[in-house]
Amino acid sequence: MPVNDILLDRVIDREVDLRRFERGVILRLIAVLNRTDARLTAQLSEALLRLDRESFTVERLEALLASVRATNAEAYAAVFAALEPELRDLAALEAEAQATLMQRTVPAAVQLRVPVVGVGLDVVYAAAFSQPFQGRLLRDWVRTVEQGRLVQIRNAVRAGYVEGRTTSEIIRSIRGTKALNYADGLLDRSRRELATVVQTALSHTAQTARQAFTDANAGLVKAIKWVSTLDSRTSPMCRVRDGLLYTTEHKPVGHKVPWLEGPGRLHFNCRSVSVPVLKSWRELGLDADELPAGTRASMDGQVPADLTYAQWFAKQSAARQDEIVGPVRGKLFREGKVSFDRFTDDRGRWLTLDNLRERL
Repeated sequence: MPVNDILLDRVIDREVDLRRFERGVILRLIAVLNRTDARLTAQLSEALLRLDRESFTVERLEALLASVRATNAEAYAAVFAALEPELRDLAALEAEAQATLMQRTVPAAVQLRVPVVGVGLDVVYAAAFSQPFQGRLLRDWVRTVEQGRLVQIRNAVRAGYVEGRTTSEIIRSIRGTKALNYADGLLDRSRRELATVVQTALSHTAQTARQAFTDANAGLVKAIKWVSTLDSRTSPMCRVRDGLLYTTEHKPVGHKVPWLEGPGRLHFNCRSVSVPVLKSWRELGLDADELPAGTRASMDGQVPADLTYAQWFAKQSAARQDEIVGPVRGKLFREGKVSFDRFTDDRGRWLTLDNLRERL
């Protein structure tokens, strides 16, 4: 099989594991946020009991919300403190994974003449934290979500007073009900917003590692292929870019669709990835006499055929399919009872960094 086809297949396989890892990180960080909900709503309830309806003013409300504001800031500081090491570890792991992937794919005879170059953790991590995604740095996004939650709470209290609601009704509208696992409360919106920021930060970090590795191995790479996860949730921006080629400087090849922020960063929750397209042995300036026939055939420099996520999934073993989406969905898929685009979320186990490391 041509090297570029192998690379495409392995990058998609790697990305599947990363998506599941991201979901696990999101759940852990939301749990960090949830731990302050009870204290925050208790402080809010106490503040509202001291707020006389007859003398209600915005200034008075702001003063009474001081403890709520402090608890909210503390919660997001804890979230950021928990997220930072996850990003650092992911940066290191992806830098290692990219090198391992390339070393296992490029024929040894080629590597003797054009060695695969690795990238260091510090390079990837510094780049990930210094480059904004969606216009802001990670710390600024966490602060934005923190402030947004406080504004939502303040507005809910003001609306509750104007509408004549009781304190318990206002608290219930903010926190939600236990019967619905608090998913019906205003605070659930902040959980969704945090999930979006975290998922995008992780994708941004992983893509930074890929880009740093591609830059370090520019002598091997002649183009970058954009690969999007094509399902019912794929954005129009990613759908139109799927399969398109770009130079290593991110210039369009054979089309006019701009790179913009690139895969994994194009928009919030972007699931697209970049795949390097390697040069042929001739483009690398290698002598045919120095390479086995099989190596020359595999290093043909051809762009890999388009392979959607659904097509890749269909080629996997039953065990791998079950690992990704769960045994029930996997069985339904193999029996033809459900199409791939119905899989809007993974149902397999969440992956830790140790799990990902085992797959290198």
